[in-house]
Amino acid sequence: MRLYTHAACLQHDPGPGHPESPARLRAVLAALDRDRFAMLDRVEAPRANRSALERVHDPAYVARILASAPPEGTSRLDEDTLMSPGSAEAALRAAGAVVAAVDAAVAQGARAFCAVRPPGHHATASQAMGFCLFNNVAVGAAHALAVHGLERVAIADFDVHHGNGTQDIFAAEPRVLFASSHQSPLYPGTGHTDETGAGNLVNAPLPPGTGSQAFRRRWEQELLPRIAAFGPQLLLVSAGFDAHRADPLAQLELAADDYAWLTTRLLDVARDHAGGRMVSTLEGGYDLDALAASAAAHVAALFG
Repeated sequence: MRLYTHAACLQHDPGPGHPESPARLRAVLAALDRDRFAMLDRVEAPRANRSALERVHDPAYVARILASAPPEGTSRLDEDTLMSPGSAEAALRAAGAVVAAVDAAVAQGARAFCAVRPPGHHATASQAMGFCLFNNVAVGAAHALAVHGLERVAIADFDVHHGNGTQDIFAAEPRVLFASSHQSPLYPGTGHTDETGAGNLVNAPLPPGTGSQAFRRRWEQELLPRIAAFGPQLLLVSAGFDAHRADPLAQLELAADDYAWLTTRLLDVARDHAGGRMVSTLEGGYDLDALAASAAAHVAALFG
């Protein structure tokens, strides 16, 4: 079990009061710096190279992001998404972590959690949005297809916000299954049940106040069976913890135990179909205590 991270991911600073702050990653790393996680193999995340990024992002967009980090202060890409002097390096390391974790998963069957930021699942092929610069999980999935020749990669996304960027990138790619639960209505306003792509998109919108029982039932009855039926050779996870009841940005009312439960069930699918190959990467989660507890529960379950 590997933990990929890099100090550069703490240098992406959208500014005072922004929810996606460096404190998020510090909270996660502190939670994973305890005796119960002593056996984690801690790996410094490499930079993603341009070819890996350009499998899912327009080359002009990649160049623009890498050139947009200001020499000081912040620069704004949209209403919610900002860059600071360290943002480009952080984004390269965040995407590179998932690429390296995919390499280890395919070659060695290693499971991994990528404790990185900025998050990625809202970034489309040509647009930064929702705090996201490069779509880290999409970069990893495309790498698995192109470099390792995999034919079936599944992405499970349990962030409270729909991963519109991931969906947009793979909507016409039948080798990738995208399965998402998310609060609706909520930003970014996508992820309805009739958004099915090439038959490879499975969206489970949930109303505010859903709670643990209904959340688990939706995964048990709909999303997990679809992932299993797909028979993935690799399972990737967009692990956002902002559906927790303490999170300030949404109202799904989950608890840390729900993330442990779902991670265990996803790992069962990975063992049955993918030789246990499962790579998770951090997305949202904006209450620091809830984020730390939920990420710890998720990683503990990943140990199996």
